Amino acid sequence: MVAVPEINAPGPAAVAGMASPFVRARHRRLVAIAETSMELLRPESELARLCRDADHVDLLIACDDTAPDVDEEPDDEGLDDGDGMVDEVSARIAELGLPALALHRLGLGAPLAAHAEDDLVAALSELVGFDPEQGVYCLAPAPAPADPARTAVDRAARRIALVYGIPLLRYRCLELSVVPSDG
Repeated sequence: MVAVPEINAPGPAAVAGMASPFVRARHRRLVAIAETSMELLRPESELARLCRDADHVDLLIACDDTAPDVDEEPDDEGLDDGDGMVDEVSARIAELGLPALALHRLGLGAPLAAHAEDDLVAALSELVGFDPEQGVYCLAPAPAPADPARTAVDRAARRIALVYGIPLLRYRCLELSVVPSDG
């Protein structure tokens, strides 16, 4: 299975005036976004699979899976915030064996509000860089129009793809995927 770029996204997917629906599974660099780390940690995660196929991945986690203390902010390194919760998430991600993954936490409160779009765009812009090299892709969850949090993530990813002229790839989320049972 390969990731499929948005049809209207600019980028190298266009060949001889025709949009190609497929992109090679191995990407040079992905700038990915997920609402929470659960998208990466859940069994059969398509996000994790795509991260394994990349040369380098900057993954922005928009919301914390755990609530930090009121006067503490989670840090990008995933260090213990005093109660061991942030460190537990980092340890679980480390167990996935994704050496190309650089994790970045924005630390927004869950559920993600629609007005968080500008914060997401700013954070993704930092990860993409001022003048991204060829081979950079934006990776975002498949849209879910009924979900305000996913809509904010979707709109931010579309803006980044448009402004930087990079292809926008989508991954299936928990509610869109089938996890095989043991029995």
